[in-house]
Formats: sequence, structure tokens, C-alpha cells
Amino acid sequence: MRPQNITALLQAWRQGDQTAFDTLVPLVHDELRQVARRHMSHEAPGHTLQPTALVNEAYLRLIEARGVNWRNRAHFLAIAARVMRQILVDFARSRRYQKRGGGAVRVTLVEDLIVSGEPCRDVIALDDCLEALAKFDQRKSRVIEMRFFGGLSVKETAAVLGVSCDTVMRDWKLARAWLLQELRRETTGRE
Repeated sequence: MRPQNITALLQAWRQGDQTAFDTLVPLVHDELRQVARRHMSHEAPGHTLQPTALVNEAYLRLIEARGVNWRNRAHFLAIAARVMRQILVDFARSRRYQKRGGGAVRVTLVEDLIVSGEPCRDVIALDDCLEALAKFDQRKSRVIEMRFFGGLSVKETAAVLGVSCDTVMRDWKLARAWLLQELRRETTGRE
């Protein structure tokens, strides 16, 4: 289906048309599963939450987000990626509190985000760093979220944020460097 049709369905759903949502779900389901698989590929082996469950939980949370002014497919995927990230962070925090002294769920950052060669990072630490970045530069935080977690292209990210592709690439490079520095600092501070 063409992106314009998905945009029309998103807007109809926002206006309360339940049949639009029912039509939309099968059209975006495969893309949401890809986003979920991308998220889950960074989790530790044996994680009890599976991509299908992550997608289903994201649907439940997205249904509650009726007030969102969906601009297009890329915007929807960016929001879905943020929702999935938050689900995994909530899950990790829940597991951390349930296990006395238990470790948090671990996430391995993809090759192009790793410059230090250190293989694993804590998903909660990553979320904390992204939140810290958002406090002084929300756009850079969103670029990381959309590209790393959502799998959006530079062009799609630029469209969602309303900036140029060059701006997205600058933000991507600067945010990656800052994020890796903060993750190193946080990891060193914990040990």
C-alpha cells in the first residue's frame, strides 16, 4: 500500500474511525515486527519478551494515543519505536526491582554506533543517557531513537523532524559520540 493511503488511514483513525485502525494494522504489522526484532536483537539471549509480544504491547499503548496528529507512515514508525523502547525499559526496570541485586537486561549496540569496541551496554543506562541528551538537545535524542531503534532512514528521519538530511547526519554523528562518552562514563561510574 502506498504511504499516502497509510497516512489517510492514520488520520481517519485519529478522528475516531475504528475501521481505519483495523485496516491499518495488517498494513504496518510487518514493519512493526521489524522494529521489534531490531529492538530485541540488542537484548540478552533468553529474554522473556518476544518480538510478537512487544508489537502487541505497542499496539495497546498506541491505541491509547488517540490525540497524536499522525503526519505519515514514518512519523507513526518513529512513535512506535519510542513506545517499544519504553516498554523494554519498563520491563528491564521491573526485572531489576524483582531480583535482589539482579542485573538489568543488557543491550548490544549496533556496529555503527560502537566506536569504542566495548560490546554491551545496559538498556536502562542507554535510556537514561537518551533522556539526558533530550534535556539539552531533544532533536539529537530523537534522531538516535528513530535511526537506531526505529530503523528509519536519514530521509525518513529528516521528514519526521522537518529538517534536512544533512542536519540529521550531523545530529547522528554528534549524538553518537556524546552517547558513547556518556555510556562509558556511566558504566565506569557503576563499577
